[in-house]
Amino acid sequence: MASIVDLEMVTKLLLASVLGALIGLEREVHGRPAGFRTHLLVSLGACLFVIISIDFYLIYGNFSGSGPVGVDPARIAAQVVTGIGFLGAGAIIREKASIRGLTTAACLWVAAAIGVACGAGRYAPAILVTIIAFSSLLLLKKVEMRLRRDRYLALSIWSDDLEGQAARVRQAIESCNVELMKMAVEKDVEKRSIRLDFQARYNTLELACDLAETVACIEGVKRVRID
Repeated sequence: MASIVDLEMVTKLLLASVLGALIGLEREVHGRPAGFRTHLLVSLGACLFVIISIDFYLIYGNFSGSGPVGVDPARIAAQVVTGIGFLGAGAIIREKASIRGLTTAACLWVAAAIGVACGAGRYAPAILVTIIAFSSLLLLKKVEMRLRRDRYLALSIWSDDLEGQAARVRQAIESCNVELMKMAVEKDVEKRSIRLDFQARYNTLELACDLAETVACIEGVKRVRID
């Protein structure tokens, strides 16, 4: 009996590792912070938590109603959900006007759910979810690339402090079909220079012109950076 239980436990752990790693592999290929090993470990750890929860229940559960101890195996699994939320938050990165890592955080969440399902012995849902998640990561990425959607960029410009310079820069940016959302101005009185910081948005797959080159051609502009 013990060998059967051990074999089942090994099956759960191995399956959770493989399924979690499969999702993490896609993230790894795209250079995301939480990749192959992270997803594997999250799914594996979640699976082990559930296995231990079930063992606690079988050992300490109050089946007769006469003992003082009753164990709810769902409690540890519930804590996995909370814990993965913190891990997922660490994968989200804010870069200037954009946010990266949301998909990776969602993948970690799914990997944990897959691990919990394997730990509970629900192999069919675990495999099905893995197939759906992996397929969506591969196929929907191509669909997203073809969609016309809003994109954001941060633009920093260093220039001589010439009269009407900010207006000229704004006009040049807007000529590339870019919508300006925010602007910040920093002046250096001693050096008679200014720095203009813009947050902008455009909704086409390609800019109408070379934004950096267009702004750099303005008289007085010394340096341009686009993030």
